[in-house]
Amino acid sequence: MSELPGDLLYTSEHEWLRREDDGNVTIGVTDHAQAALGDLVYVELPELGQDVESGGDMAVVESVKAASDVYAPIDGIVVAVNEDLADDPERINADPYGDGWIVKLQPSGDIDEGALLTPVAYQTLLDEEDA
Repeated sequence: MSELPGDLLYTSEHEWLRREDDGNVTIGVTDHAQAALGDLVYVELPELGQDVESGGDMAVVESVKAASDVYAPIDGIVVAVNEDLADDPERINADPYGDGWIVKLQPSGDIDEGALLTPVAYQTLLDEEDA
């Protein structure tokens, strides 16, 4: 397993989020999630301007093994999607924390960081899953 980026927050559903300087939040799936799914073949992205609710479906990633929902870790409005994933969904496999980002949200309010996992807490979750 690769080392977890320390500047991110995580969810127990294996999404990550990064606060950007402009106040928006970039979201993707973790290295653990992409490895479990295998080679990705399709990504269904949300619409620009779409409202998403924390815990609600936001996108879908499909691999040769399975399809998996990507859940919104916060309430927000979709302000950008990674359109490169339409032709190259494997970007998520190759660089889940960089070029493989999925969506950018404008938060609808304060982000409840207490409901999210730090890198240490997420690693603990992964260790428990592997046990």
